[in-house]
Amino acid sequence: MLITLLFALLALPSPDPVDQLPQASVTVDRERRELVIELPAIDLPAADGPDGMTMVEPPVCQAVLPINGWLVAYRVQVLDAAGRRLPQAMLHHFNLTDPARRDLFAPLPLHMLAASKETPSVSVPWFVIGTPMMAGQRMLASGMAANHEPHAVRGVRLRLILSYVPANRPWPLFAAYPWSMDVMFPLGQPKGGSKGFDLPPGRTEKSWESSPAIAGRIVGLSGHLHDYALSLELKDVTTGNVIWHAEPTRDSSGIVSAMPVARFYRWYRIGVRIHPSHRYRVTVVYDNPTGRVLPLGGMGAVAGLFVPAGGARWPQVDAADTVYQRGLSIELHKSGSSMTDMMMMEHHRH
Repeated sequence: MLITLLFALLALPSPDPVDQLPQASVTVDRERRELVIELPAIDLPAADGPDGMTMVEPPVCQAVLPINGWLVAYRVQVLDAAGRRLPQAMLHHFNLTDPARRDLFAPLPLHMLAASKETPSVSVPWFVIGTPMMAGQRMLASGMAANHEPHAVRGVRLRLILSYVPANRPWPLFAAYPWSMDVMFPLGQPKGGSKGFDLPPGRTEKSWESSPAIAGRIVGLSGHLHDYALSLELKDVTTGNVIWHAEPTRDSSGIVSAMPVARFYRWYRIGVRIHPSHRYRVTVVYDNPTGRVLPLGGMGAVAGLFVPAGGARWPQVDAADTVYQRGLSIELHKSGSSMTDMMMMEHHRH
């Protein structure tokens, strides 16, 4: 009987790690057609010195979408305990990930969106393109807040606001899916999966390349990088064509304040063609004038929307793929960490 019980226990399915996560707050404002995802409140310790910064991550949460529809815009807010807006500079990042679908260029969980302080509010023409969402669809929501001030801030909340079109409308005309490429893909740093890399003095260039899983069109993109970055580029290596080259808006000391957004659609065409038989490369370039190594001071990623070619279905994940398993593990174990980063000087203010 003991052996029978043992075999029965071994036959039980493993618990779903996503279901073990705490629930994010998810609310719907049907009048404004907005879906709001909010992470648990956190306390930010004071920054250590005039050039220091404290960063805190709320727990990674599961966010279950409550409605069917099409996502057409998003923005992120940082709030205090009373619901008042805090400076956008306190947003380091907010990520939303779909663990049930893979990314376009790598067998990782699909990154639905990523926003940081330099990311503007993103929107698309809702009658043309939108990202489909389904009631019951599970997302991983994670983020980080940053404090540059010499005093602590308590009860800080990161709020993602998604604008949507109800599913019963005849528009949008095209289903568009998010995609991303990072110079540290697929798994980032060997320890912890960070997409940051050390930035030595002078010029640094990093890149990564791959081919997409399916054919289609990129309809828009932007990027994320750190201070002292010179440029970010996406290139079709097979043809030699540069799809997008952008330089961040920086102040006189090299601090990044914004990245441009490219929109590749007109009334007569949708997007830039992408082929599975081609190789595509993302490249970031930095110039570090400080004369010292800036640990994890570099980062370079592009992300946007992609319309699959006619008949092409968005790829599902291969749960047995070791890259997917490691990528999901990294996403799940971001929760609850904090650090007062001595190395985060004026070069890295996000």
